[in-house]
Amino acid sequence: MLPKSNLHTHTCFCDGKHTPEEILKAAIEQGLESIGFSGHSYVPFDKNSCMSLEGTEQYRAEIARLRKLYGDRIGVFCGIEQDYYSPDAPKNFDYVIGSVHYLLVDEAFYSLDDRAEILRDLIRKHFSGDPIALARTYYETVAALPERTGCSIIAHFDLITKFNDRDPVFDETDPRYLRAALDALDVLLEKDQIIEINTGAVARGYRRMPYPAPVFLRRIAEKRGRVIFGSDSHSKETLLFGRSEALQLLRAAGIGRVTCLSDSGWTSYPI
Repeated sequence: MLPKSNLHTHTCFCDGKHTPEEILKAAIEQGLESIGFSGHSYVPFDKNSCMSLEGTEQYRAEIARLRKLYGDRIGVFCGIEQDYYSPDAPKNFDYVIGSVHYLLVDEAFYSLDDRAEILRDLIRKHFSGDPIALARTYYETVAALPERTGCSIIAHFDLITKFNDRDPVFDETDPRYLRAALDALDVLLEKDQIIEINTGAVARGYRRMPYPAPVFLRRIAEKRGRVIFGSDSHSKETLLFGRSEALQLLRAAGIGRVTCLSDSGWTSYPI
């Protein structure tokens, strides 16, 4: 039976609302069999959302403390969400989630999930007004995450579509867009990366559907790739947000198994 678990969880050490212990107690109350913490890795150019260098060590120590206190009641894992542009390679974490939240263009960093206006400004100034050119650069960067970050999990694969439901920036049906995304996804699947079905943007009201879009879920099914549920939770109330709906989407796409982490490693469960 598929365990209730979430490995994509943010705390007050970065941009989450609650302490790790508050989240851990909530996870036990909500019946989770394991919980993984995944603080945002340090990026020197945007300190508003990430852990500091000192905070990263404090975070690691706190999760170790909580594992000793609660480990007999719930599996506790210490992970990190490592951004492509973080300067230091992650060390001594139970798992690494790879993500691309920014692009570096002409020596300036641009956020991809802050506001649609930033994306349009980036497209106009640096990509000759062509959204597909930006999408191509983004997906090429996502495809390079394993080598850059040492990750096992790919977070919110099509993050650049975060605003498309309310304020469209990209034509997700454009064959050029699909080609760029599918090429990157194929590279990641060939590297046996675990692709996250991420409900975070739905929980925060930006999207109606989780990442990645159904067309990419179908590609994962075709390639027999691995998937994992991740709520990208920033509060104790959303640890399992959208889980049932996400599992339904996986089944509809032809995906019959979900990967989870245990003390013995990665395990696949039928859904």
